Amino acid sequence: MASRAIGRATVRAVTSKRLTPQKAPLTLHGVLIGVKTRGCNGLTYTLDYADKKGKFDEEVVQDGVKVFIDAKAQLTLLGTEMDYHEDKLTSEFIFNNPNIKGTCGCGESFNV
Repeated sequence: MASRAIGRATVRAVTSKRLTPQKAPLTLHGVLIGVKTRGCNGLTYTLDYADKKGKFDEEVVQDGVKVFIDAKAQLTLLGTEMDYHEDKLTSEFIFNNPNIKGTCGCGESFNV
């Protein structure tokens, strides 16, 4: 039986120059994705640089980039795909989360 991945990043998200710190030389091991309570619908995504993997964090490696999924967010993010989009007006990460039951009007928060 095939195992189900907790998360996946597209090649565009992985090769984005935005994943590399620009100002100071830092030793980073990956990007940490989580969720926190915020907005009118309950939850919002968090995205931070990670200098180490947490004890219970899930690690996903794609094209040489490590993405750590916060232990408290793993059930919420199960099956989520992360993509990066950039055009003349915006640059953003886009999350395609199959667990979402509803979102707010502005798109800042969601519920599962």
